[in-house]
Amino acid sequence: MSFKKIWTALKGGANEAAEAVADSQAIRILDQELREARDELKKCDQNLTSIMAKRKLAERKVESMSADVAKYTEHALSANEQGNEALAIECAERVAELESQLDTEQALLNGFKQSETTLKSNIAKAKTNVRRMEQQIDQVKATEAVQKAQVAVSTRHVGANSKVKTALDSLDRIKQKQTQRAAELEAAEELASEESGSSLDAKLRAAGIQPGGDVSGKDKLAQLLAKKSG
Repeated sequence: MSFKKIWTALKGGANEAAEAVADSQAIRILDQELREARDELKKCDQNLTSIMAKRKLAERKVESMSADVAKYTEHALSANEQGNEALAIECAERVAELESQLDTEQALLNGFKQSETTLKSNIAKAKTNVRRMEQQIDQVKATEAVQKAQVAVSTRHVGANSKVKTALDSLDRIKQKQTQRAAELEAAEELASEESGSSLDAKLRAAGIQPGGDVSGKDKLAQLLAKKSG
């Protein structure tokens, strides 16, 4: 192998190692970003709560001022009907003052309402994105765990198959040795039979010949009678 090919292989291995490290850190980085996003959402909720509280206060103030405007308007008209112009003018001046303040408070209220609406929309979008991120991270973690389990099972399966093959090979060797040993024992018994003559007797018996003086009762009686008369 040339030096160029060796260098290319080394660079490829280094890149794979770097990618493996980056991948292993990816989920940890996403978890950290997710925690930071949740913290920011908590702050947003707190800001939204503050704006809503201010909006409620502004609404109450606007309602109170509107009621005062209506009240002093009625007083001004009543005083004017009674011919008390000075009191009517004084009430009218109060109405003008309240209306000016009311315009300011109404503008503040409108601002709070607009901020509240915008913030609610942005928070809702952010929470949707966070939930989507949570779902994707959970899915990635689950897939990673399943694949690790599959790799472990596959590795064990390969190892188990290797062990089973080794055991079967050993079993075959044992069977072969047992077969050879059985043949050796059979040969030894055959040899012992030939040395003791039992093999020849077996052959005679197989041929229908009674070896070794096996005599029937009738023949033995004839022998005894012949021996007595002699």
